[in-house]
Amino acid sequence: MSGTKNTKLITKNRRAWHDFFVEESYEAGIELKGNEVKSIRLGNVNLKESYAQVRDGEVFVLGMHISPYQQYIFGAGDPIRPKRLLLNKREIRKIAQAVQRRGYTLIPLSLYLKNGLIKLELGVCIGKRQHDKREAMMRRDAERSIDRAIREHNKQG
Repeated sequence: MSGTKNTKLITKNRRAWHDFFVEESYEAGIELKGNEVKSIRLGNVNLKESYAQVRDGEVFVLGMHISPYQQYIFGAGDPIRPKRLLLNKREIRKIAQAVQRRGYTLIPLSLYLKNGLIKLELGVCIGKRQHDKREAMMRRDAERSIDRAIREHNKQG
């Protein structure tokens, strides 16, 4: 997600950054229904269990839960239906090649508004092992203790 002033973060998949190394990311539009757009704008969306697949030259996001819009009177559809992602053919080919490699998968990283349009940041990821997660936690703890020591030193001096 670029840091322009016309973007507003709707939701972020924190679990993806904890469980995966993100190799590269892509920005994609999503094919949605009207009630889904209103629900997403209100923040009623969950990316935790979601993933994406390339099927027949198209990319679909699966498992993304969009809660039904309360004021929609025509009945709610399936909240976790597959949603087609809007990407260039060149990007789809590149993603398909990346996912063919062993251990790589497509994970939605964040959902945001950009110039009034809903965009999904899609990451080509490889899973972290348990020791990688522990190493990252130890690194964060070390950084926190260093920062704490610097603050303590600055207060005394």
